Amino acid sequence: MIITSPSFVDGGGIPRKFTCDGGDINPELQIQNVPDGTKCLALVVHDPDASNGGDFVHWVVWGIDPGASLIKEESVPPGAWEGVNDAGRPGYMGPCPPPGPAHRYEFRLYALRAMPDLPQGSSRDAFMEAIGGSVIAEAALTGLYARA
Repeated sequence: MIITSPSFVDGGGIPRKFTCDGGDINPELQIQNVPDGTKCLALVVHDPDASNGGDFVHWVVWGIDPGASLIKEESVPPGAWEGVNDAGRPGYMGPCPPPGPAHRYEFRLYALRAMPDLPQGSSRDAFMEAIGGSVIAEAALTGLYARA
């Protein structure tokens, strides 16, 4: 399984448009080679370099159709459910590191055997617990962002 974006390359800079300094909208994401047997896809976006102890969740979304090849810019995939980010709000929250070195933002895609049994607005921790044993494959795309 592969996740890419036409907006930035893996390991490259995330354009300002997709951050708290710009439009704070999600970038377009492209999905390829979803394994057979996948019932739904899920996506977690997080910052493993966050100063709050090493992690900050920016987006949790599940129930993405396994036939989807695209998550459009500034959108939630049709029929998908969103969890809360670490700011306590549902939906996407763009990169917003403190001034200093670039932080990594990981867009991790999961192929799941079953739809997680979770209410909309669940946390990443609840999501990760719910998908235990259901992950068929994972793919990641990492972007960088720094603020002066």
